[in-house]
Amino acid sequence: MSDTHNHGAGASESQLKKALALTSVFLVVEVAGGLWSGSLALLSDAAHMLTDVVALAIALLAVRIGRRPADDQRTFGYARFEILAAAFNALLLFAVAGYVLYEAWRRFSEPPQVQSVAMLVVAAAGLATNLVSMRLLAGGKDASLNVKGAYLEVWADLLGSVGVIVGALVIWLTGWVWVDTLVAVAIGLWVLPRTWLLLGESVHVLLEGVPRGLSLPAVRGALAGHPGVASVHELHVWSLSSGQVSLTAHVVHAPEAQPQALLVALRGLLAQRFDLHHITLQVEAQACELAGEVHSFGGQGHAASHEHDHGDEHGHDGHAHARGAHTAR
Repeated sequence: MSDTHNHGAGASESQLKKALALTSVFLVVEVAGGLWSGSLALLSDAAHMLTDVVALAIALLAVRIGRRPADDQRTFGYARFEILAAAFNALLLFAVAGYVLYEAWRRFSEPPQVQSVAMLVVAAAGLATNLVSMRLLAGGKDASLNVKGAYLEVWADLLGSVGVIVGALVIWLTGWVWVDTLVAVAIGLWVLPRTWLLLGESVHVLLEGVPRGLSLPAVRGALAGHPGVASVHELHVWSLSSGQVSLTAHVVHAPEAQPQALLVALRGLLAQRFDLHHITLQVEAQACELAGEVHSFGGQGHAASHEHDHGDEHGHDGHAHARGAHTAR
């Protein structure tokens, strides 16, 4: 887990703009081609292309909004807009898939005439467009959930273009126009599981769940097992957005331990073993009244001194609190 604050890492604003412009232009071409050829598969692919355009536009907006600094009303800034955008994209994909499946069911009873050659030409152009867009977005898909959502939609649309090409060839060779509807259904069904995964990831972050790939018991065990630590409670780990992982905990120190030295050691432990850098630790001589209670994360009104390690670009590479008579350096 890296504490990165670049919401489009690898997929710069310039790359997003290029992908958006390219996809928008071809969307018009594909809609016109679908209406001209009468192909539901092509229109289905165009519907996915529309979600690509929306996803790219939102990804670009998320990058810009995410740069806004924190203020008195939004102390974490606007970074979580990225996750809201990813969730919106997933819901949009569900809606598109539902429409395609409904239209396919209607067409099975009355298959329309389909111009396979026009269908083939437009689908081939769509395939080329998607390949270029995926190339532009590939660098940022692992660093940003928002860019990942846009990338997945382009990927789904690319496979849709492949399906349309295959369908067009079959119709051209056999005259089986119902294949067009079958391809449209396949496109709709293929994208649903991936959309569900994207929505699940987005909701997990919004619910402040433990980031994927990080074990809370392992973190707790590492803290509790460190020399000078008597016990650990109030341990929370969550993601603000992609790559921005935060941790808070209350640590009861052993009588012989030096709180400030312990804070430094625990921050180093969390950084080295778990790649956690945005940390808030409260060291206590004895467990506070919150130990063992279940409650939501938030300010608890404890008198505490603060220690800041301004290591990242936002000035909060590490935070620590020493409770009671101990003062922070």
